[in-house]
Amino acid sequence: MACAERGKPASKVPTTLVQRPKNIILLIGDGMATPQVSAAVYWRGVGRSVWERFPVVGFHQSHALDERVTDSAASATAFACGQKTKNGAIGLVPPDTPCRTILEELSDRGWATGIVVTCSATHATPASFIAHQEFRAFTDHIAEDYLKTRLDCFIGGGKGFFDDRYDRRNLLDSLRQRGYVIRFGLSMNRLPLDGSAPFYLFTAHREPPGAHEGRRYLPYATALACQYLQKRSPKGFFLMVEGSQIDWALHANDARWLKAELLDFDAAVAAALRFAQQNGETLVIATGDHECGGMSLNPAKKPKQFEPAFTSRLHSAAMVPVFAYGPQASLFSGVYDNTDIYFKMWEALGENRRATGVK
Repeated sequence: MACAERGKPASKVPTTLVQRPKNIILLIGDGMATPQVSAAVYWRGVGRSVWERFPVVGFHQSHALDERVTDSAASATAFACGQKTKNGAIGLVPPDTPCRTILEELSDRGWATGIVVTCSATHATPASFIAHQEFRAFTDHIAEDYLKTRLDCFIGGGKGFFDDRYDRRNLLDSLRQRGYVIRFGLSMNRLPLDGSAPFYLFTAHREPPGAHEGRRYLPYATALACQYLQKRSPKGFFLMVEGSQIDWALHANDARWLKAELLDFDAAVAAALRFAQQNGETLVIATGDHECGGMSLNPAKKPKQFEPAFTSRLHSAAMVPVFAYGPQASLFSGVYDNTDIYFKMWEALGENRRATGVK
């Protein structure tokens, strides 16, 4: 079946929660752990924060297979596949074996799937849900892997990895031949939002600008993707949303950039929660992949303020909070490994992957 033929209009659903989710929204704040969430709460300042709206909170241990401190590739692969891998590996587990991701498997079963990010399509986190490469730097090969999985929508940067390549292939033409609508820029008005066709919206040739430079599409794109995806398949949808540049701001130890990224991600989480609360059949999981910057919140000269301080420009081994709302949210309480997020998502859908050994 061609990608453009996928799905039928979804019927209306009650606003009360059902026993099991029909949809899963996984939001990942790259580099975000407890200090960053705390900073976002204090920087937001007015009213109840989005993080206080989640009824369930847990913590995951983020370490990679052979290192206490993970990178985004190993951590995202753990979320996507439920298995530990070495730092730098994209959708591969030792000995360099491709692992089936939850996005790929649900897509094969007829679920609608989407990715919304503030980085390029080939960056570590989005790539780990759809690509299988030995090292995260193999960006041209990662772009090729996007042609191997039926993805209903992508919003993010990285156009150049598809049509400005070392091998002079134009992967965008290949996507068009498969029924995809391809758009460039920040306007979302010309997308097939009625669900009639899959699409890629590239927001930048390589990496999008930072939120402190005026980038603002993530919250709106999150809401739009939810509304679009529910029209694409009666079975449900899986959406991965990443606040990608939180991590970049932390690597730079740039508090101004960090504040803008955290508040932008906050708004995206709020958009997902609003959809879930209205929809009644959606599980929302919001977490980070690791901590970055060794960040602390120190006393400031002004009352009720704080000064962000950094002990490093690298990732750390701190545990990461996991927030959950919706059907089966209670599965995400407690302290567990980052691979457990994969198993808990499947358990929420009614499948015990631990018992069957299916991965």
